[in-house]
Amino acid sequence: MSDDVAAAVARAHRREWARVLAATAATAGDLDLAEECAQEAYAQALRSWASSGVPDNPGAWLTTTARNRARDVLRRRAVLRRALPLLVDDEPVPGPDDDLLDDDRLRLVFTCCHPALHRDARIALTLRLVCGLSTAEVARAFLVSEATMAARVTRAKKKIAAARIPYRVPSPDQLGERVGAVLEVVHLIFTTGHTAPVGARLVRRDLVDSALGLGRMLRLLMPKDTETGALLALMLLVDARADARLSAGGRLLLLSEQDRTRWDRRLIDEGVALLTEALRRGPPSRYAVEAAIAAVHAEAPSWQDTDWTEIVGLYDVLLGLWPSPVVELNRAVAVGLRDGPRAGLDALAPLSDEPALAAYSYLSAARADFLRRLRMWARSAEAYEEALTLCDNDVERGFLTERLAEVRLHL
Repeated sequence: MSDDVAAAVARAHRREWARVLAATAATAGDLDLAEECAQEAYAQALRSWASSGVPDNPGAWLTTTARNRARDVLRRRAVLRRALPLLVDDEPVPGPDDDLLDDDRLRLVFTCCHPALHRDARIALTLRLVCGLSTAEVARAFLVSEATMAARVTRAKKKIAAARIPYRVPSPDQLGERVGAVLEVVHLIFTTGHTAPVGARLVRRDLVDSALGLGRMLRLLMPKDTETGALLALMLLVDARADARLSAGGRLLLLSEQDRTRWDRRLIDEGVALLTEALRRGPPSRYAVEAAIAAVHAEAPSWQDTDWTEIVGLYDVLLGLWPSPVVELNRAVAVGLRDGPRAGLDALAPLSDEPALAAYSYLSAARADFLRRLRMWARSAEAYEEALTLCDNDVERGFLTERLAEVRLHL
């Protein structure tokens, strides 16, 4: 097997996994069978493409192969499709855009986010099935063990089968009560791609693009829903900084170091317009406040001109809407940037015993940075070392290692 074939299969996995799995699920009527057939299609691609060459449309090849495999399995089991309605619902669902409703990925997302499933199971299942993350990567996103996440995904699949959850986009009168869970999933897909929990890359562009694509589809499906518009605004405003996050040599660049001329003004303008519309339509939601924070950064001409008072105030509002240890951490960092490193350390102190942050490297990294700015070198080095033990992204580890070496020079 050539390196070119291996690279082509890996690229197809990043770009096409969700489409292949979703289309196969429609044929198989069973998520476990669909996932098994999709995985076998990728394995077969490694063998077949080495001799026949990479096809012009790898996604179509993989989808056909996976669906054919599913049909073969079903035939061997001698099960008529009408007797296996676990994920299949052939009744047409009226909606604003028939082409949109035919999108298999959107059907798969709504299936994985069905209200019959627990919230954590919905998110985990979507990351596992829609995005193709490994169980270890999903576990890292949830700050739980791999064994815990594997059990959670298995239970969710069994629940879908037992509850005979239909494989379709909800009817218009059901969308309002169902979309919140989907938005939460799309947001986590985006954040997981924006900074990959593990691996050599800072960004998993496939996940970012998948989240943005799903966000745009949901926006088309529900153009008047304020939360949908606010989430898309948030993702666009954050993604606008993508090209400035790494130096030419691949080093992580903090907001304070980024060349703002490399920020995508088109995405910023689109995001601000969506945010403005969402705020005009109703009271701010969690995503609208997060988007507003991103907009403050996007519209500041320089790091020095950042309005930290406004950002702290927005985090206060966000805590009221969505209490979370991570939000408290981000607010503490903003306080330190507004009032100085000592105030930042004081704001971080109550979070030291927060169980949800015990394995969260950003808490240790934030503490290390404030200690570095206070020239408390030994304690700063200790905090950087702790952050390194908790960080599994190579780019972030490189940044932390560099900072640790700088601090050690003063010991």
